[in-house]
Amino acid sequence: MESVGTDPRLELLKGVPLFAGLDPESLSAVAAITEERDVPAGTTLTTEGRHEGYFYAIASGSVRIDRGGQTINTLRDGDFLGEIALLDGGPRTATAVTETPSRLLVMNNRRFWQLLDEAPQLREPILSEVGRRLRLLDVDAAH
Repeated sequence: MESVGTDPRLELLKGVPLFAGLDPESLSAVAAITEERDVPAGTTLTTEGRHEGYFYAIASGSVRIDRGGQTINTLRDGDFLGEIALLDGGPRTATAVTETPSRLLVMNNRRFWQLLDEAPQLREPILSEVGRRLRLLDVDAAH
């Protein structure tokens, strides 16, 4: 197994809050279910309102995020999208389109849940992070 410092997929996934609490071996298990894809500029990754269970981490390139037909953000190297879709496969809250040729790590929620079934020790750190983030949202909403 490669160390966390030598595999760029692991470095990229380590920057995703959902996976931040995983040890190197667990992070390697998550990396193993990702697929690297090179996509051209203008590729639609997600469509607002559609049920799409994919998570994307951007190794290189840029992705425009649109909501209601308006650009709300541009994601670049090291950014990610689709954490919630990974967990629930629910409707997308925005459309994501590559602005430049991009290299992506892609993971689907079906395979992610299979991994959690095969390696239940991954559940606690991931669900703890989800809980922490929900708590922060709750505190922010109260102010």
